[in-house]
Amino acid sequence: MHLSSLELTDFRCYRHVELVLPDGVTVLVGANGEGKTSLLEAAGWVATARSFRGVGDAALVRAGAEQAILRAEVVDDGRRQSLDAELRAAGRNRVLLNRHPLTRTRDLLGLLRVTVFAPDDLQLVKGGPAERRQYLDDLLVAITPRYEAARADYDRVLRHRNALLRGRVRDAEAQATLDVFDEQLAAAGGELVRGRLGLVERLLPVIDESYRRLAVDDAFAVEARYLADWAGDASLAHADVEDLLRDALAKHRRQEEERGVTLVGPHRDEWRITIRGLDSRTHASQGEQRTLALALRLGGHRVCSDIVGSAPVLLLDDVFSELDEQRALALVKHLPAGQTLVTTAASVPDGVHADLRLRVAAGTLRPEAA
Repeated sequence: MHLSSLELTDFRCYRHVELVLPDGVTVLVGANGEGKTSLLEAAGWVATARSFRGVGDAALVRAGAEQAILRAEVVDDGRRQSLDAELRAAGRNRVLLNRHPLTRTRDLLGLLRVTVFAPDDLQLVKGGPAERRQYLDDLLVAITPRYEAARADYDRVLRHRNALLRGRVRDAEAQATLDVFDEQLAAAGGELVRGRLGLVERLLPVIDESYRRLAVDDAFAVEARYLADWAGDASLAHADVEDLLRDALAKHRRQEEERGVTLVGPHRDEWRITIRGLDSRTHASQGEQRTLALALRLGGHRVCSDIVGSAPVLLLDDVFSELDEQRALALVKHLPAGQTLVTTAASVPDGVHADLRLRVAAGTLRPEAA
């Protein structure tokens, strides 16, 4: 699987640009703020229908324009597929897959898979539980797109349930509605948790191996545990997750009605990662945290490749500038084969051999000698 071409009109700083990509390594060189990351952002949008920078689609439209146009062609095992998207500053987007309108974003999933390495990845380790939950859920959806429906269903029911709780559950009708929401939350949440549990079981040994390779002289064991307060002392791996969720919701209902918010469920779970038996979020050094963040991305990439049978496209956004020489060289040594897009403000380490090298300046592209 690879992205063979990308065409952007009024996307971020680009008035218009067309790019034909090799299935190997493309290096995008330029100063900060010239549009390098925007090209990776567009490639990521093809895979997930959203920006990996966490902004809404309106932010992708060039200032002064009404819409951005994104066109892409993806080759997967010899089959060519096209994507045409109109991202509007106001109003609904229009997306065509192979010239047929898409009514649901989730129908785009699986067209292209990407693994994004970015400086903000440090938050996977340093940030709160929400960062690690999103990492797991995004990877789960990339591997098995049907989990996007479970995640969307859970989020929708959670919003409605919280709205009902905020408005106070004052009568029998509201109690009956809350019962319905509890059942829906347990069903969607149970599916999501089971998916996460299966994923973390496969991930941990691969992340530990990746960390040891990247850390070189500081290769302590990486361990992790999925924590769900609502499950009590039960072992989630062998439990009926839906029943545990139902019981927890019933147990905490009075407290939730008083506080006006849902207090239990997978939206509050934690995936705690430890090094030397200590919480990596609070006890690991900056170097250990950055190495672990890289190991999380490499581990996720490998697990996705093994399960799906095709490697995602690697998007490396100015990663090497954040690493010391030892870790940069270790990362290059262990980068998997496949299509890779690399951005840099300077040079890339020895070992990164570009099939295409482009100079990015003020939203324009110019080929350079590779």
